[in-house]
Amino acid sequence: MTKNITCVTCPMGCSITVELNDGGEITSITGNTCKRGEAYAKNEITHPQRSLATTVRVEGGEHAVVPCKSSSPLPKEKIFDCMKEINAARVNAPVELGDVLIKNVCETGVDIVATNHCY
Repeated sequence: MTKNITCVTCPMGCSITVELNDGGEITSITGNTCKRGEAYAKNEITHPQRSLATTVRVEGGEHAVVPCKSSSPLPKEKIFDCMKEINAARVNAPVELGDVLIKNVCETGVDIVATNHCY
């Protein structure tokens, strides 16, 4: 089986081809111009992850929401579950830049952190 992906590690956007055997194991990776591309391809095939940037609702603040992000990439298959938890969350003002708004979202070990303040 062959999978074609575009590396997003750097601005080059290499077109990478990953060959898999019948058991789903990687047999070759081609098209990357650096080691980071190879690592990205391996991770994307075996355990895809995504960073998440969104907003959380704020009660009693100058704005209704505060921007936030995941403290590290989340498993791709958990993104929708994480968004359900984030959409249900409410935090009270004031919120400071860097505050942990949701600890261990969906038991992933990843926190949702404020990327701005809201007073």
